[in-house]
Parts: sequence; C-alpha cells; structure tokens
Amino acid sequence: MLRSVHHVFQFAAWAIALLWFSRAFAARRGLPSIPDLLLPAQDLIPAGTPAVTVVVPARNEARDIRACLESLLAQDYPALRIVAVNDRSSDETGLIMDQVAAAAAGRVQVLHVEELPPAWLGKTHAMALAARQTSSEFLLFTDADVLFAPAAVRRALGQAVALEADHLVLVPTTIIRRWDEAALLSFFQIFGLWGVRPWRVADPAAKRDALGIGAFNLVRRSAYERIGGFEALPMEIVEDLGLARRIKRAGLRQRVVFGRGLVSVHWAAGVPGLINVLTKNIFAAVNFHPVLLLNGCAWLTIFCVLPFFVVWMPAYTLAAAIAIASMAWGYVMLGRTSGLSAWNVLLAPFAAATFVFILMRSMATTLRQGGVVWRGTFYPLKTLRKHTSPLF
Repeated sequence: MLRSVHHVFQFAAWAIALLWFSRAFAARRGLPSIPDLLLPAQDLIPAGTPAVTVVVPARNEARDIRACLESLLAQDYPALRIVAVNDRSSDETGLIMDQVAAAAAGRVQVLHVEELPPAWLGKTHAMALAARQTSSEFLLFTDADVLFAPAAVRRALGQAVALEADHLVLVPTTIIRRWDEAALLSFFQIFGLWGVRPWRVADPAAKRDALGIGAFNLVRRSAYERIGGFEALPMEIVEDLGLARRIKRAGLRQRVVFGRGLVSVHWAAGVPGLINVLTKNIFAAVNFHPVLLLNGCAWLTIFCVLPFFVVWMPAYTLAAAIAIASMAWGYVMLGRTSGLSAWNVLLAPFAAATFVFILMRSMATTLRQGGVVWRGTFYPLKTLRKHTSPLF
C-alpha cells in the first residue's frame, strides 16, 4: 500500500515538472513573436494619422490624476484628444481635471458624473459616457494612476495600424517600491502564463487566450461598436477582460505588444495594498464561481508551493528541481520586458501562498457581504452574476 502511494506521488511530481517545463518551453518559443515597441523597427508613425481619444475615468484619484493627464498631454502624437471623467469623486479629482483642461487649450474635455444610473458600475458607465462624446477612429481606455512616456501612444497606434489590429494591449511596466511588491507582481506574470498565453492572443482559433489590461486598452471604434461597447458590459467588474473576451469571441483582431517603460503604473503599496486592491475584484475574474476559485487555490499550492518543499526529499529532488528551474526560466524570460529580477523566483512560495490568501479572502468577503462594494456603491452578488460575460 505504501509503495503504491509512493509511486503515485512520484508520478505526480514528474507530471508537475513536465507541465512546468512544457509551459516554459512554449513561452520560450512564443514570447519572441510579441513585438517590442522599443526596437527601432517598431518605432512606427501611424499611417494616415488616425485620431485617437484617450478615456480616463477616475473616482477619488486626486493624488495621481494630474500626473496622468499631463503625461498624456506630453505625447508626441498630434491627433490625440483626452476625455477625463470625474465619477462622483468626493476629493479634488474633478477640480484638478478642470485645472488641467483649462491650461490645455481645448485638448482635454472633462465630464462630471454626479449620479450613477441604475444597472451600471461607475467605471463602465464613465467609459461608455466618454466614448459617446467622440467620433475618433481609435479609443484608448486607461486608468487615472497610469503614466505615459512621450512616445507611448504614437508607437502603440503605429503598431495597431500596421497590424490592422482591432484591439491592442500594451503591457504596462510595474513601478516597484518594495521587495514584496516585486515578489507578488513577478509571480503574477508567471501565473498569468497558465491563464492566458500572450503569444496566442493573435490566434483567432485560441478562444481562451484573450487579454485586456485596464492600463492600456486601445480599441478601433468600429470594433468597439460591433461588440456593443461598454453598454454590453454595464456591470462587469473586470471590464478589461470582459472587453477582451467579447472582442476575441467576435473574431476581431487582437494583439499584444511589449514596451518597457512606455506605460507605467504602481499598483499598490506592498502586500497589504495589493491584498486590498485584489480582494475587491479577483473573485469576479472567475465569474464568482467558488469551485473555480478553489481549484485555482489547489493548483497554486501544488504547482507553485509544493516543489520548493519536496525538493529536499531525495525521492522527489530531481522532479522538483526541474519544476523550479522551469519556473525560474519563465522569470528570466518575462523579466527581460518587465524589468523584474529573476531572483524573485526564490520568493515564489511566499507569493503563491499570499495569492491563495487573496483569492480566499476575496471569495469569503464577497459571499459574506452578499455582493461587492465598488467605487462606493454596493452591488448584490445575484445581480453581478447575472451580468458577467462568459469566461470562454
């Protein structure tokens, strides 16, 4: 009996090792196919100079909104307009927006939302409202805490035009201020390779590989209107993923690009900040299905924590070492574009365990409350489940 159990555990250890190696090998083949906008060959001027409107929704973002808008005003692309939406802020967000707009010679339009209509989330409503105010060929949806290098929009738009993309995601660079931020965010990159293979996003047959990132979602207006805009996602908490999934299911052209430092964002201050940020929305990423979330927690424990403990056990040393080495390989490859150190792989067990805690906390908080408090408004879980987009 004990021998049989030992064989089962050995088989499981080697299965984990081979799965990790296959994922790292696939990334090694696929990641180089993703354009890097910092390369001279990718420094493109958009053919035809299409107009783009940058939509910046914000609620109580007085600390960051001025820097965000000023970085957009400093773009080296002339056919750019900004629509900033003050979504019921109780701080000076709206005042700062008005000040920036007054000094911007008509390049910034500010919309003030005083009351949220029924059956809407604040952010999706703000973005839908802004999109209706413009007629530009492209829409760029971003967040109020994002900073843009002067060439960011031009390079991304040039790539979108050259690739005839309907939706282009520029992967943002995370601003790291603490070791625990680096540990978690570098791990999220590795974990993300199992959820979405970015090198398959451009493949229309890879239906599950759809990617949207709130910091930089560039969408062709015709595509936006074809999928129904954010009017089709009025209560989608993870609206960036919801938008990406609808675009992919519609058979439209979706692309991902890298460009270290072109778009930067500081997610939160350390592990406590990341826990607070993700508790609000991570359960929504699995459409509020407890079984899916618990399966994710089990996977994280088995694939990302266990190898670091059993590597010291002679019967499993080789298999666990291959799994850890494959993980480290992924850290090295992704670190080339993110700037995060591959040495963070040594903190992967800590990061994975913290992520399990965040997932469980998000589920427990949502179920206990019977819903989600988002931008100061409570939304019942029954209503949110009714309006979520299909996962695949």
